[in-house]
Amino acid sequence: MSLAQTKSVALLGLDGHVVNVEVDIADGLPGYSLLGLPDAALSESRDRVRSAIVNCGEMWPNRKVTVSLSPAWLPKSGSSFDLAICITLLSAHETIPVERIEKIVFLGELSLDGHIRPVRGVLPSLIAAFKAGIRTAVVPTANAQEAQLLQSMTIIPMEHLRDVLLWLRTGERESIEKIELKWESTDSRLDFADVAGQSSARLAAEIAAIGGHHILLIGPPGAGKTMIAERIPTIMPALSIEQAIEVTAVHSIAGTLLQRSPVSLLAPIISPHHTTTRVAMVGGGSHVIKPGACSLAHNGVLFIDEAPECASGVLDSLRQPLESGTVTIARSIGNLTFPAQFLLVLAANPCPCGKFTGRGRNCTCTAQQVRRYLGKLSGPMMDRIDLRVQVEPVGRIDMARNELGESSQVIRARVIRAREIAADRFSSMGWSLNSQIPARALRTVFQPEKAAMNFLHDELDKEAITARGLHKIIRTAWSFADLHENKTPTMADVLAAHTMRGKIQA
Repeated sequence: MSLAQTKSVALLGLDGHVVNVEVDIADGLPGYSLLGLPDAALSESRDRVRSAIVNCGEMWPNRKVTVSLSPAWLPKSGSSFDLAICITLLSAHETIPVERIEKIVFLGELSLDGHIRPVRGVLPSLIAAFKAGIRTAVVPTANAQEAQLLQSMTIIPMEHLRDVLLWLRTGERESIEKIELKWESTDSRLDFADVAGQSSARLAAEIAAIGGHHILLIGPPGAGKTMIAERIPTIMPALSIEQAIEVTAVHSIAGTLLQRSPVSLLAPIISPHHTTTRVAMVGGGSHVIKPGACSLAHNGVLFIDEAPECASGVLDSLRQPLESGTVTIARSIGNLTFPAQFLLVLAANPCPCGKFTGRGRNCTCTAQQVRRYLGKLSGPMMDRIDLRVQVEPVGRIDMARNELGESSQVIRARVIRAREIAADRFSSMGWSLNSQIPARALRTVFQPEKAAMNFLHDELDKEAITARGLHKIIRTAWSFADLHENKTPTMADVLAAHTMRGKIQA
């Protein structure tokens, strides 16, 4: 039989589409045709597949070979189709039983000597295959740990093309120990006990972790802004299995799993440099569209140090993801949507020289320079920040204390308790965090006590806060209420939220 087919997967963003890989070998002039909108990397698969077949001692058919990837309208990219094309070609050449490969997904790039190299996007590809009813997949051994996260499928890791051919022909393969999935929910390297002093900034970080509120830390160099930001994931609750798989899927597409374990339940933290571009921040690309920093921080923390130094438009590009929790990238191949539900942490110096502390000691900047520097953080962007905290220089008393501050474990226990209270309150409403309460619900079901609402309305009349600011303060007040285990935000909770959203000194 000169016709055979098997399965592979094409990815468009996080969405996978099962692709039928068909090969026909017919009489005629020797040639190789690849159909189905392949990109340059996929078109080059011919030479990789041919070299791998020959170097493994197999016969390359010296006839007319036609490879079709259907559906034909779907753009296909990357080298992950190499293994599927190779296996289907050998099956059409009648060296592998056709029925053995019909209900299997093959993923992997072939080297010239037949080794199977790892590819990006294995986890989302397998999720798509599982939804299509496929239960067996052959993947590169280097992608085995990531693939094993989908425990409802039979995952067959392979190191070399010869191993795949042996298994398909005889059913034999090297016994590989099944990877024990030990989920990692803590990181002992970072701890809030390392932070000296900074009680207000520590409280702000705790409130941010409770309700998913965005935070701005402003203070001189060396005050501890970066230390606090890097430790926020250690006080956030462990991700659920579903959230961890979603995070791993995004990192798999981006090819950054070397920087993060596939079995980590710790909230991710992404820290792009302040010279990063808008494409790197929100995602994009010309040939292969990859998720940006805000999608890699999904279910975790996006930390941007030296925020005022970011190029024009970079921070403002985050305004839409902050509101919707997703990023949609429009390209000629279609619209791709990546998740981007993250906690934004910005850090900034109070002035260009960094020494302005409100008292002006040792600062060489003029008042105009200070205003211009902080003015780089646009008003609409600042309006989306829930907590704005002044981080004062650490004093001698704080550094001389022998006892350490509260550990991340202690703070995390309070955060988990507060989130449980919020989850019970929102159990039938479709959201779980205080920062996600819709504006309509804030005006009806989730109003603070009457005196607190009167105070906020007075602030609104004075134009001290905007309508969005009023909603932000109420959401933050609910996080204070959950921390103190109050059933409704009190006047003290609202005042605390209002204070933490106060104007930055300039």
